[in-house]
Amino acid sequence: EVRSSYTYPKEYKGPKPIADQIKAIAKIFDLDPSHAIEFAKNLPALPEGAEGWFAIPSVDALAKKHFPEVTDLAQKYCQAVQLVHAKIAASRSFYNYREGQITPAQLRVHARTAHALDLIAETQKGDILIVAAQLGMRHRGKSVRRAREVFVANEFGLGSLAVGSIVLTHPERLVRWEELDMDCSGDEFSPGAGGDFSRSPDFYFYDGEVGFAACFVERPHDDFGSVSGFLSQ
Repeated sequence: EVRSSYTYPKEYKGPKPIADQIKAIAKIFDLDPSHAIEFAKNLPALPEGAEGWFAIPSVDALAKKHFPEVTDLAQKYCQAVQLVHAKIAASRSFYNYREGQITPAQLRVHARTAHALDLIAETQKGDILIVAAQLGMRHRGKSVRRAREVFVANEFGLGSLAVGSIVLTHPERLVRWEELDMDCSGDEFSPGAGGDFSRSPDFYFYDGEVGFAACFVERPHDDFGSVSGFLSQ
């Protein structure tokens, strides 16, 4: 861990109304919002540590709509992340330092996160999932490895798909270099496709554009914090 005084940019006012987020995700990815809209009418109490509710697309829904020929779970996820990157690039200046490396050999969902999302999907059957989350402040200055170690029992890291989707619905979250940027602690990245998975992806803002990269999990940065979700207790 290192000391950090970085905060969210002043333009970011917190999570938007969940109904607005659901409609935005549905429009961006051409998904059915009906189940999520109904679920959002009776949300449980916000778990301790979460900043609010966020809407993210289901991997299976994205696959069914945009690449139905893909059946492998790992490949589905990678294709979904590539789709999110394409949507970000279509909406604003974006640079992917890992272009061509979003493959099952190099990107995978952390086991804790995969389990948590499976539990959420069991109670939310639609195209869009609603997740309680915080966008980095809780773990600012911690390495991804340290953040994962101090997660509370119902906490899990959010990955590239979820964080990228939040960037799409909350573009004001990444707007300046003097801000706390976002580690995707729910994903693991292998730079050489050799099975080491020693890095974790991140989204950040620099030189007028959003960037996507992957840094070593044991290296703390004062201007980054791990994004995490919470299961209802």
